[in-house]
Amino acid sequence: MDEHKETLRVGSAVRRRRRQLELTLAVVAERSGLSVPFLSQIENERARPSMRSLQRVADAMCTTDVELLAAADPARTVEVVRAADDTDLDGSTPDARVRELTRGHHQLHALEFIGDHDEGREFQHRNDELMYIVEGAVEMEAEGRAYRLGRGDTLFLTGGVRHRWRATVPDTRVLVVAVGDHIEAVDDKGR
Repeated sequence: MDEHKETLRVGSAVRRRRRQLELTLAVVAERSGLSVPFLSQIENERARPSMRSLQRVADAMCTTDVELLAAADPARTVEVVRAADDTDLDGSTPDARVRELTRGHHQLHALEFIGDHDEGREFQHRNDELMYIVEGAVEMEAEGRAYRLGRGDTLFLTGGVRHRWRATVPDTRVLVVAVGDHIEAVDDKGR
């Protein structure tokens, strides 16, 4: 059994997109040529559309089937990434490692940084991010302000905050958890 395989739930992506455009099921049904009950079943994960039906839904909502699949939620999964797994990302060196702590296409993304870090590189992510210092110490610059973080400290950044950081102690370990850049952070309250 392939433990890395995911089953995507595209209905949630269809619903988010439809609500984002403030469209009713009836409007999407009219534009796509599909029935309202079938679209409702797709959104509620009671029906899986064929690729042709998904293309028709995507066209009706001014997007693509690829975009809807990219925004789809994975089916309920439990995933283990072992410390011994070879998950270092490109750019890792003996003095600086970056290890993925999640695999696949998820709303939550987590990385572990071990050792030195390229302090000159500035980041700006669309969605929220949390940094936790597991071991060592870090100097962080965010929106022109400097922060010193030590073991056990956390720093939260809302989406859009420009930042850069560097380890100030050898063998520093930093955990970074973020909302995936591929996910549109939207407020579903009241919809």
